[in-house]
Amino acid sequence: MSEVVQHDFKFFGNETPPVVGSPDGLFWRSKDTSVTGSPTIVGAGGSMVLTLDAEVEAENLCLYFGDILSLDIDNLKSIEMWVQCSATLIAGVDIAFGVASERNDAIDTIAEQALFRVIGAGAAAGAVTVETDDGTNNNDDIATGQTLAASIKRCMIEFDTGVATQDVRDGGGVGGKADVLFSMDNGSGLLQPVARNTRFDMSNYSGGLQPYLQIQKTASASAASVSLKRVRVTEKFPF
Repeated sequence: MSEVVQHDFKFFGNETPPVVGSPDGLFWRSKDTSVTGSPTIVGAGGSMVLTLDAEVEAENLCLYFGDILSLDIDNLKSIEMWVQCSATLIAGVDIAFGVASERNDAIDTIAEQALFRVIGAGAAAGAVTVETDDGTNNNDDIATGQTLAASIKRCMIEFDTGVATQDVRDGGGVGGKADVLFSMDNGSGLLQPVARNTRFDMSNYSGGLQPYLQIQKTASASAASVSLKRVRVTEKFPF
């Protein structure tokens, strides 16, 4: 038996998430790979804000659970994230958010993940793509037709509601994590399905995931930022 529970994370005040390995029981951890610059991960204006430094160096900032993969994909129903970014981005700035297994600077090398991306040359226009990887099935950089900019957008990934049609000889259909669904705020406060012409199959993964928000840049003077207003995780809790 199980019940449905929600974990609702909101970021108030000027809190600073501890770095990985800090001896406390908090969920959120931060990772900063800068060497000479001083980028920041800090609560401000009711959001957790990750801001790159204008120092000309490659930088990577991440807000995550410190690789504690506490969200079992087989119990995970959905994750919703309220996100916004700098009004202006440049090519070479990448943003990724959603859920992932163990963190890596190079997003595409994360073994298992379901992520929204603002990446590469498309970053200047804030173009959002989505992708999943379960260690076997891999969908990269699928266009959504949506953008991320200075206005907050609610973004949702669902792991238990999709039903993909298959040949009847294969059972007629599959669902759940075999048909992960992405949705984004349409600008009027309503969720709009995105990238539904692609089936995002994560059926080959049965492990844990963690919430994940990362912004990074190649060596440039960009001081871009990404802000996380709220995270809501819905999962089945066995008892």
